[in-house]
Amino acid sequence: MADITKRLGRRHLRSAPTAHIRHHRRGRLVHDGPGISFWFRALSAALSEVPVNDRELAMAFHARTADFQDVTVQATVTYRISDPALASARLDFSLDPDTGVWRGAPLEQIATLLTETAQQHALDVLARTPLAAALSDGVAAVRDRIDGGLAAEPRLPATGLEVVTVRVVAVRPEAEVERALRTPAREQIQQEADRATYERRAVAVQRERAIAENELASQIELARQEEQLVEQRGTNARREAEESAAADAVRTEAEAERRVRLATADAEAARRTGEARAAARADWLRVHGESDKATLRALAVDRLAANLPRIDSVTLSPDVLTGLLASLGRQGGQRQGEERG
Repeated sequence: MADITKRLGRRHLRSAPTAHIRHHRRGRLVHDGPGISFWFRALSAALSEVPVNDRELAMAFHARTADFQDVTVQATVTYRISDPALASARLDFSLDPDTGVWRGAPLEQIATLLTETAQQHALDVLARTPLAAALSDGVAAVRDRIDGGLAAEPRLPATGLEVVTVRVVAVRPEAEVERALRTPAREQIQQEADRATYERRAVAVQRERAIAENELASQIELARQEEQLVEQRGTNARREAEESAAADAVRTEAEAERRVRLATADAEAARRTGEARAAARADWLRVHGESDKATLRALAVDRLAANLPRIDSVTLSPDVLTGLLASLGRQGGQRQGEERG
């Protein structure tokens, strides 16, 4: 609204750039234009303020489709007042000179005009459209029909109005019908969700099976490698045993050959020792055979004396001494006899 101030019995008006002001004094137009300011007298001034900015009008109305189903149309119409002089002449945009407020309700009149005109064209197109088509393609059809109807409406340019855009937000059925219509879609969505769940589970099962097969294949491969390892270990152990046996055989053969050589050497040494002993015995016998009796007796006594135990003391009894002397006497007699003979 315009800003009006009082100074010493006069009024000062200041308007916004989006408001077109028309000032008549005594039936004559004095000021005309948007965003102007001026002084005036309240008793002789007739003021009108026409908004020239774009305005949006939201509307919602009910309609009935060709199959007798009630629907609600939600639309928005953007309009502007292109001819302020014509609009102020057709509608009451007059201002109270004291408060700067409209005396009437011109915007409500414009809203009623636009709503009724748009509703008429929307009802016309929906009355020949089934509910299913209205819900699927009704938004575009209703928007085009309202846009064309408002553009062809002669009352709008006659009032100085211009429609900028028409937008239809939704064409919605009643709540019960909407729930009934949502049910198949929801069931289909649920079926799709269930199918996706089953497919996901199937994929998970396939993946689990693939994982299990891979694990089984890994276990089989591991068992095969273990079998090869056991076989290789057996082969290695067999080879080691064979090599150990061969080494033992070589050692045994070498030990046998060594023992044979030792035995041969011992036998040869024994033979030589025997031959030497035999030769020594033969020489000893030969020497003894060639020696006289006295020499032999002396050798016998010497060996006997060498083999006799050590005697620390000897006790001779009279009997032993008598026998010894008798024996020595006999031996002396025999020796003299031999010498004589």
